[in-house]
Amino acid sequence: MCGICGFTGQIVDRDKVIKNMTDVITHRGPDSSGFYQDSRISMGFRRLSIIDIDAGHQPIYNEDKSLVLTFNGEIYNYRELRDRLIECGHEFYTNSDSEVLIHGFEEWHEDLLMKLRGMFGFAIYNVKDGSVFIARDFFGIKPMHYTLVDGEIIYGSEIKSILEHPKYEKRFNYRALDTYLSFQYAVPPETFFEDVYCLLPGHFLWYKNGEVTTERYFEAKFRPDENLSEEDAVNKIESAFENSVNAHKIADVEVGCFLSSGVDSSYVSTYFADQKTFTVGFDFGEKYNEISWAKRLSEKIGVDHYTKLITSEEFWDAVPKVQYHMDQPLADPSCIALYFVSKLASEHVKVVLSGEGADELFGGYQVYRSPMNQRIYHAVCPYPLRKLLRKIALRLPDIKGRDYLIRACDPLEEDFIGNAFLYNYEQKYELLKDPSIATRPQDLTKRFYNRARKYDKVTKMQYIDINLWLVGDILLKADRMSMANSLELRVPFLDKEVWKVASTIPSKLRVNRKNTKYALRQAALRHLPEETAQKEKLGFPVPTRVWLRDEKFYNIVKEEFKSPTAQKFFNIDVIMDWLDDHYEGLADTSRKVWAIYVFLIWYKQYFGEVTSEEITEDVLGEVDNIEDVVTAAGASVGTTSKERLNELFGLAFDDEDGAGKEEFSVRTADEEPESDSETEE
Repeated sequence: MCGICGFTGQIVDRDKVIKNMTDVITHRGPDSSGFYQDSRISMGFRRLSIIDIDAGHQPIYNEDKSLVLTFNGEIYNYRELRDRLIECGHEFYTNSDSEVLIHGFEEWHEDLLMKLRGMFGFAIYNVKDGSVFIARDFFGIKPMHYTLVDGEIIYGSEIKSILEHPKYEKRFNYRALDTYLSFQYAVPPETFFEDVYCLLPGHFLWYKNGEVTTERYFEAKFRPDENLSEEDAVNKIESAFENSVNAHKIADVEVGCFLSSGVDSSYVSTYFADQKTFTVGFDFGEKYNEISWAKRLSEKIGVDHYTKLITSEEFWDAVPKVQYHMDQPLADPSCIALYFVSKLASEHVKVVLSGEGADELFGGYQVYRSPMNQRIYHAVCPYPLRKLLRKIALRLPDIKGRDYLIRACDPLEEDFIGNAFLYNYEQKYELLKDPSIATRPQDLTKRFYNRARKYDKVTKMQYIDINLWLVGDILLKADRMSMANSLELRVPFLDKEVWKVASTIPSKLRVNRKNTKYALRQAALRHLPEETAQKEKLGFPVPTRVWLRDEKFYNIVKEEFKSPTAQKFFNIDVIMDWLDDHYEGLADTSRKVWAIYVFLIWYKQYFGEVTSEEITEDVLGEVDNIEDVVTAAGASVGTTSKERLNELFGLAFDDEDGAGKEEFSVRTADEEPESDSETEE
């Protein structure tokens, strides 16, 4: 596991620049560094030694040194590919998986990617023509970011490398704030830094003659086999997963395993007899502490088990450091717990396996049961009545059944934007200082639903999560938190051979009346106690809702909500209402509050404290924004921005069509809809 970075073009002190870009990601590879430079490019590399420890240094070259590679990741079928390349006449000078990439690209060009089994983000420079080829793995396990400045590319495993380049002008991207408030992460390919993009999973990039083009080489398409029996499905899952775990354990160092109370990591751990597992928890009862569950399982399967109880103070103190390592704000509090379990594991091993991806591939989230649960409600309750009941529910306190009436009203395409949903369009319009940046999150997910239009509802939800939630949240935090502790994290569920099986499982064997992830649980049951294999999905529970009703932590957040930084972006009275409602027990708004708090902490890490003078300049400078003019004039802000504007100026806003919103679309190479011949009748 490593970190890579680089840039093309000539600049002053470029030796120092590439060193700074490389040094800032030392945590990704503390064992060694490497560089390549010629008149057209500077490439940097940090190494965490896992395979061929003595000889696998980078950059790596082909035979005549016309191609130069830096690589982050692991290729699990590299030995098989190496043998094929030797038969083709290629000569190797190391036993590393990295060298397979350089010769494989020389032999097969872009076709190499579909032959790989592993996780990767790599760059290959062609000395002869000056082109740069960059690729990212199938599901986005390993990161890659890039920007174009004056016709020159700057790239890196982490954005913080790009920020070290003197020609990139660091600017805040307001479009990312809009999507973050709805999804709890910046939706790729956009990032929180203007003109810095995330290379999407299953894509490669060519930089040639001052231009960047991207192309998709892999898409996770479901092809369910409705004739597949339960026994055959379970057999296929068990065989593919065992093969994957064994492949992911290949290393020249000791490999450990994360272990929670859930089926995913527990299933992985059954292949780790006499090895090490790691668990963390909070001292808030069993709901927030999986240590006792994990301990019992460890004793049954015979592994050495290491644990840590995270204190409230440790958790809150770690927020700034975690958000720095994340590069971008992530409102998922489990990323901080993941930081601590990674830190614990790094004290004992260099590599761990974990259970990420199982829920998205095999249907593990409880929300995937909603189409099944809503079927009768939709049948007996016509849409106009459902709409009326939702309006009533929106006015109710946070009682049991309220959320169901709200979510069960709309079609799936309007209701489900992914596993996390924070602020809707109206709420963003209310809380943002500049409401013009607010968009409907459904406008962004629409293109994914178009591509998934032939799927049933459960599969559509999985497709949305694979392309958004998995990339923007799950894998982002897995990579950043493990790498922050110089630990390689491997995810055997997100394996191309496991996917081949998962894509064929019919939805009735993924989500049904008995359970979520049904077929996978049946496979795990052959290796685990029933109480673990059938345990309800919990995620990584963090007691944020409890903390935010504690005066100490309420005041910590309140201080940030009253800060000049908060005033720059948000209407203070609105965000304070969200905070106070939760503190006083009127509603559970903890996730919404946490998202704003995390953003403010992150912003200070990367852009510094906002001063009162800056706020004054912003307000007086943005005279085209009516709401800011009203605020600057000393007018009080009412219950919502739209209502206040109506009151003051008699302006009419249409809630249905979202008047005043600014269109925003994510640009990708495969944005065009599928051909008409594939359209469902």
